[in-house]
Amino acid sequence: MNLQWLIRRNRFKAKAKPENKTRSWPKFLTEWRRYARRAAIAVAVVGSLAAVTWLLDRPIRVISMDGSFQRVTPGQIEKAVAPFTGEGFLSADLDRIQRAVESVPWVDHAQVQRRFPNSLHVAVVEETAAARWGESGLLNTRGQLFVREASHVPAELPRLSGPEGTETLVAQRYLATQGRMLEAGMRIAALRLDERGAWELDLDSGVTVRLGRRDVDERLDRFIRTASQVIAHRLSDITYVDMRYSNGFAIGWRGQPAPASSPLKRSDDSDA
Repeated sequence: MNLQWLIRRNRFKAKAKPENKTRSWPKFLTEWRRYARRAAIAVAVVGSLAAVTWLLDRPIRVISMDGSFQRVTPGQIEKAVAPFTGEGFLSADLDRIQRAVESVPWVDHAQVQRRFPNSLHVAVVEETAAARWGESGLLNTRGQLFVREASHVPAELPRLSGPEGTETLVAQRYLATQGRMLEAGMRIAALRLDERGAWELDLDSGVTVRLGRRDVDERLDRFIRTASQVIAHRLSDITYVDMRYSNGFAIGWRGQPAPASSPLKRSDDSDA
């Protein structure tokens, strides 16, 4: 009896309900809405930025300048910047504009800045001519040849010369030497390097100092310490001072042969 009751009970036991496969759809819809909302926000932000950029990126209308403008004119700077004025305020390539300005003769370097809402400010620093190179070239304080054919060459500048490609070498020696010469009461009017590599300088008094190819620094030191003291009161009578000797120097007097003050031994015969 009990067994039949159990069998009958099991027969009428409620069957398990099948799994509702559609139950995950509400979660998917929630995630989709969340992603859609985020995407809409991103699109709105990008659109807003694009609109602001479009409003701000208007063509450049004003060019302001700053500089000494002794050798460079505002018109030259304006002409260099003109090809870029059609670009937008934000999209303008400041590096390209800077390079264009620095390509103008006598411009050492430039700085270009944006100024809201539609202008550019260009600050210009001009080159400083430290010496002439050859007939009409000009060297800056770094020894760089920045003008090959200058229409106006300041007469007070020293004249440097040498083989092609030696501009920086000659300028560096001049810059390293001029300060010491000034301390000794002399000024360099010209400095030359010849094809053989021999150095020679002219003082503003008209005296030429021959230094040769070897031991140039030592010879220059010896000239400043010793020879310059000997010739100090006879500059108008002297044509040259030859330092190419190991135990002294030779003086060339105007209007007569050049006697040596003592027996000398040429230390570099190939300099002759």
